[in-house]
Parts: sequence; structure tokens; C-alpha cells
Amino acid sequence: MQFRTTGIRLASAVTAVLAVTALGAGTLATAPTAFAAVPAGVSATQDTALPVFPKGSDLGGAATSGFLSYSFDQDLNRNLLWTPYDGSAAIPLQDPTGWDLGAGDVVVLGDHNWTAEFKAITLRNMADPAAPVVSIDLGALNGNYVAVLSPTSVLAQIKNEDGTAELHVVTKDGATTTTTKIAGLPAEATDFFGSQAHDDQVFVGYETGPADKRVGGRAMVDLKGATVTATYAAPESGYGMSALGFSASHVTWYGYESGTGDYITSVDRKTGEQKKTVLGRHDEEWYGTLVGEWLVYGNAYHPAKARNLTSTSDETIELGVSASRAVSVGDGSVVLRGTRTADGEGLFRVVAGADGAPTVTKVAEIGAPVTEQRLQFEQTHVPDAVNLDQTGGKVTLGWTLSRADAVVDVTLTHTATGKEFKKRLTAPASGTLFSFDWDGVIAGVDAPNGTYGVEAEATLLADTGVTAYDGWLLNVTRTPNPHDYTNNGSTDVLARDASGVLWRDDLRDRPVNGQVTRAQRASIGSGWGIYKQIEAVGNLGGAATGDLIAVDGSGVLWLYLGKGDGTFATRVKVGTGWQGYNKLAGGSDLDGDGRADLVATDGAGDLWFYKGTGDYTKPFGTRAKVGGGWQAYNHITAVGDIAGTATGDLIARDTTGVLWLYQGNGRGGFATRVKVGAGWGAFSQLVGAGDLDNDGRPDLIAYGANATYVYRSTGSATAPFSRQTTSLYAGEGSKFNHVL
Repeated sequence: MQFRTTGIRLASAVTAVLAVTALGAGTLATAPTAFAAVPAGVSATQDTALPVFPKGSDLGGAATSGFLSYSFDQDLNRNLLWTPYDGSAAIPLQDPTGWDLGAGDVVVLGDHNWTAEFKAITLRNMADPAAPVVSIDLGALNGNYVAVLSPTSVLAQIKNEDGTAELHVVTKDGATTTTTKIAGLPAEATDFFGSQAHDDQVFVGYETGPADKRVGGRAMVDLKGATVTATYAAPESGYGMSALGFSASHVTWYGYESGTGDYITSVDRKTGEQKKTVLGRHDEEWYGTLVGEWLVYGNAYHPAKARNLTSTSDETIELGVSASRAVSVGDGSVVLRGTRTADGEGLFRVVAGADGAPTVTKVAEIGAPVTEQRLQFEQTHVPDAVNLDQTGGKVTLGWTLSRADAVVDVTLTHTATGKEFKKRLTAPASGTLFSFDWDGVIAGVDAPNGTYGVEAEATLLADTGVTAYDGWLLNVTRTPNPHDYTNNGSTDVLARDASGVLWRDDLRDRPVNGQVTRAQRASIGSGWGIYKQIEAVGNLGGAATGDLIAVDGSGVLWLYLGKGDGTFATRVKVGTGWQGYNKLAGGSDLDGDGRADLVATDGAGDLWFYKGTGDYTKPFGTRAKVGGGWQAYNHITAVGDIAGTATGDLIARDTTGVLWLYQGNGRGGFATRVKVGAGWGAFSQLVGAGDLDNDGRPDLIAYGANATYVYRSTGSATAPFSRQTTSLYAGEGSKFNHVL
């Protein structure tokens, strides 16, 4: 099952289409820099094989060293590909929500399918594909993306608290982000969008004026001085639909009017002369870009043509290419995606020739490109479920990648609590299988049972920002432990101090370096000093975790149901008259019905059996007398099946310190007692703690003033325990008056 396909990664979504707007806000913007010189003429002979534009793809942008293409696979996942002009392998890029291209060869990967809404961006300099990426959080500045300026800087609109907006250059240098305000713009200007930036300039559009009479505006910005050098009026903002362009001689922007259709407004930067070039019907998806003094325009239905904006006539020249898409490179050239009769389908570069007239050169063929191996997950080796008590406490998690030069960051998240385990996997010595054994531990504590989201994100070793994601669900279980209050399989030991505070020690599910150890301690709460007796009784209410009973000074019996998170539900009154009992022992199934039972001794020395019902509102059945003479014992403990019979057992210590084993007979009674040994009077508390070492048998904790020991169950009735040292309660032999 797939755990997640969107979320922490950028989701696949279609970016805005380059129609008439090759450079408009919210569309794909390409960028300027110096393109290698191409001989003048309508056609040029290629001395070397041309790069390949992927068949069936769309043009996503062009730069001086390569171009972007995008396509969709059968699952509608988008593939973004950078193809260098130098003949090297095409490079798959991280699948973004949206993208832009500018400032030479800088690809901007954003978090929205509309560039004007980018708030989190990643800049990748494709002139040096191995260079580290630069990430900028514009959202932290209350900003939105406008245009890319360099491999480390962008132009952004930043909103003020009063609703006004400013245009800023935002630069990332290492971990430091700085901003510089653009001066000279109208104070009420908002909704900024921009052209490509080149030659230390950018052409921006905005909206200004009173709220009920907003109009458009345009401005040339000197990026070195961070100031406006010229402004132009426009009838409308054009935000989200207009395209801006500029060259040394002209500025242009797109417009639309009913009855006329699409048109391009051009302004001579020196003389201020303004012209209007009508394109045609709005639904025909026109493009219009500048090549020096020439406006290149067309669409899929009309061959590309060029108009000299300095000429007094409206004459145009045919460029010989039928193109569906045009993108500006920013160095004064344009790249068309189309077909030419002489040499077929491909990409064509339009540049001003020696005489100033546009010339066309084919720069890419259509075909199947040779691509760099895409980073992706090829196989997932994560089980749907694991019982850690059946696998030695470990589970192997692995992923086979398409390539080995990567790291994989793994995050396991417990869906119920949010607890996380993180692990970075480095490149394997051989092959492409990245794997590790998880020991079921989070931050030194055994992880809770339940469903985990297992997420793996692979990143190339070259810090290029290329990642791949895989998600899965893993259900973790363990054999139920009646002394587990945190639903993680490990024993929790409870202890009450002299002030009445009850503490919980969560032990490790398995010995560490051969010793039973504590993972963490937590306070359950105060006020427990009101109880004469407290007993861990296993699962009385049908849940997976253990419960408690407590008898107060007036003989009322209270039940505390375990919640599975280390705490207990509000107490429930389940009986009265329990002041007659001086010892309780619970948590062991004494009659073989699968439910925890309870035994109690009274002042007369009689032992009584209380059958567990499985109903927390009435957890015990009518009592039955087991036998008399139990006044000889000052401590009894239900320890579970330690001697290999089918039902639970009981241990009892007499007043001389001798410990006796009573094996359960399966009917709520016991077989003849067996002497375990003497010297047990050194301990103030004997705790049936469940299976401490995961060998399948319940064990015993003996707490005393001088030392605390773990007594491992051996499975033998004649020698039922093997003593081991433990760090549990070290130096705390007199701190607690009750341990359970």
C-alpha cells in the first residue's frame, strides 16, 4: 500500500501554458545570458549532431547552455528534463509543482503551479549542474516570487502589514537571507510581475491607483542601483495574463481588447514612440517575443513572422518556421518549437543577423534523448506488518534505488502519537539496495505498537536538489505483556514513594548488554498514599495493556484501567469490604480461561480466589476459598507460568524468609508447595514483572534496601529462578514503600 504520494514533496501539477505569454506573471519564464554566436542567414549548416528534444514533450524554457522540456507518463506524473546543447546527457530534474527559468541558466523549482504564487523556491544553476542548490523561503518574508536574477537571488513582492506591497531583491548567501527594496515605484503599486532579467535590468508590471480605479503600470528597473529608471502607463494591470519583454531598444507587453483580440504594445525606449501590433483571436494562443528591434510572433496556425519596430511600415518577414511555442533566451534571441520545411521538426533559434534582420538556425532535433539515470525508487522492501517478538526485536527495512550515488533519509512516524525515528542510509558498498535493521526503539525507548508511516527520501550525493520519495505503512505488534502500560511490549514497573507519588519505570523490552535496564522514568501522579494496597492485575478490561486495582482506607476497591500511553483512566469503584484482606496478588491466569485472576489473604489466614470476568465494570466473580494457613506468609506474588504448567503460579514468602512456589492447578487452586530457597527476607517487594528478557517466560524483580535483582524464570519447578544483577533502582532501595 502506498503511504503518501503528496505532502512533504512537490506535487505533480500542470504549470501555466506558454500561449501568447512567454514571459508573463504566472507563466514559465526563460532567462538571458550570452548565447554562442550563430552565422547570419535563414538556415545554418550544423557541423556536429544536434541535441535531441524529447518527442511528445513540450518546451518549458530555453537558456544559453540548454533547454527545458516536460512531459507526462501514463500515471500523469510529470517529467522535467534539462538538455544541454553541448551534447552531454540530459538531466532529469526534481518533479516540481511549477518552475521558471532565467538569469542565464537558473531553473527555479517552486511550490505552486503558478509562478506568481511561489513562496518556497529552489534555485539550481544548470550551467554547473553539480553545484549545490539554493533554497529560499519567501513565505517567511510574506513574499511571492516575481523573477529570478541569479543563482542566489530573486525579485520578490513583499506584503506589508497594512496591505501595501514592495518589490525587493532577495539574496541567499549561505544561511543568510537579505533583501533590498527597489526604489522609485508608486507607493500604492501591487500585483508585481516581471520579465526575464538580463544586463542588470528587469522590466516589471504592476497595478496602481485608487481601489475603484486601478490601472496598470510598467517600469524598467536598474538592478545594480535597485531603482526605477523609466515608467510606462498601461490601461490594465495584466497581472496573471500579460507578457513582458525588453531589449536594448524596446519594451513590450501583451494586451487584449474585445473586437480586436490579442495585441502587443511596444515602446521605443529612446524616443517613447508607441506601437500596437495586432495578433489575432484570443483563443489561438499567440506568442510574441523581442529579438532586438524585431517583434517575433505567431502561433500553431500561423507561421512565425517578424516585424521591425523601428520601421514606419507594418511590413513583416516570414521566418520559415511554423511554431507552436516561443521562449526568449534573454540574450536577444528566441527559441521556437516547430517545423521548417527544409529540415523538419525541432527547436529553432532566432537571432539578429549581421544586418540586423532575424536569422533562423536549428538547434535541436526531435527524438529520444540520451538521459542521465533518473533517481527513483525501483523496489520497496518494507513489510506490511511485523511482530517484533517473533523476529528477535528487529525488522529489516530496505529500498532499491535506480542508482547508488545517493543517501536515503528514512523517517518512521507512529501515526497515533507522532513519535518519530530517523535514520540516514549512506551509499552501499555494492549494488543499489539501501537497508538497515530497525530495533524497534525510538530515542532509547521501545517504540509503541501500532501503525507507522515509513517514509524514505533519496537525495543525490551531489547536492543538486534532486530527490525521490517512497512511502509505506508498517504495522508493529508484540506479544501482549500484562505488565506493559505503554503498549510497547516492555515491562513497566510502578513504585510509590513516601510522599504518595506513583512512578513508572519503562524497562527496555530486551536486556542491554545482558542486563535488564530502565529506558525512562515518568511520574504518574500524586495522591496514591491514600491506598493501603495497590496491585498490578494485568488486563481486566479487555484492552491490550495492563490495569491496576487499589484498596483505600475504608476498604473500597478501585479499578484503574490502563490507557496504553503510560497513564490510567479515571478510577472506577468496583467493590467494598476489601479492608479484610492484608495481601493481594493479581495478574496471573490461575484457571486457564485466558483472563487474569486475583487471590487475597485475610486476617484469619484464608486464601480466596477471585475469577477474572473480562468485564471492567465487574472485573471479578464471586470469591472461592482456596485454603487456610496463609498467615504464615508475609508476602505473596502472582508470577504467571514460571514452571511450565498451563496456568499461572504463585510464590509466597514466609516469616523466616523462605520462598515457596505454588504451581497453579488450572482450577483456581494450587499444587503442593515447593521450596525455592531461603534468604528472601532481604527484599521488601517481590514483583511478578512479566517477561523481562523475551525468552517467553515471566520473570521476577526483587526490591530491597541493599540491592535489587532480576530473577529470570528457568521453567523448572525445583529451581525456578536464576539471579541477575540490574541497574534498576540502584541507590533507591529505601525510596519506595510499594513496588508493583
